[in-house]
Amino acid sequence: MPGKQAKVLSKDNLKDLLVYASATRNPIRNRVIVLLSAKAGLRAGEIANLTWDMVIDASGHISGLIELAEPAAKKRSGRSIPVHPDLIAALAAWRQVAPPSDYVIASERGGRMRPLSIVVWFNRAFKNIGLKGCSSHSGRRTFVTRAARIVHKAGGSLRDVQLLAGHRSIQTTQRYIDGDTDAQRRLVSMI
Repeated sequence: MPGKQAKVLSKDNLKDLLVYASATRNPIRNRVIVLLSAKAGLRAGEIANLTWDMVIDASGHISGLIELAEPAAKKRSGRSIPVHPDLIAALAAWRQVAPPSDYVIASERGGRMRPLSIVVWFNRAFKNIGLKGCSSHSGRRTFVTRAARIVHKAGGSLRDVQLLAGHRSIQTTQRYIDGDTDAQRRLVSMI
């Protein structure tokens, strides 16, 4: 999709993607892949480079924060990302059955999955569930768009969304956010 932004997923689209993941050869691992994208906003390369020490706390449990190390992130934009409860549960389940690896997302052949393999997995998933205009970046755009729409309820600002996304520029974050014509109508009627 050169020149086009990946589609933002609706709640139903995300449910469909998780149902698809549950029917694959590696349902627990693939659920983690989907949730790392849609609930933590990670890029395919960041998912591939994520290691267990970035998600495990000092007591050996899944942490409430992903401490994405700079070498694992695009342009060394390491950051701390609070972990959604669904992702904590999925990581804990995956950790129980995952093959021995430093990397959270291990391939069937051993070692980490490559970023391209994650991109291909998402492309196959979207094709199989009939979603057009989606890519491995759709979960990330969904995360950023949803966060931007509700950040005020958490007492935050767009700057907080920028930091969660690991963007150097607020303009980059703004480009990720999908507009909502219904919200625009409601906003104008409130003025």
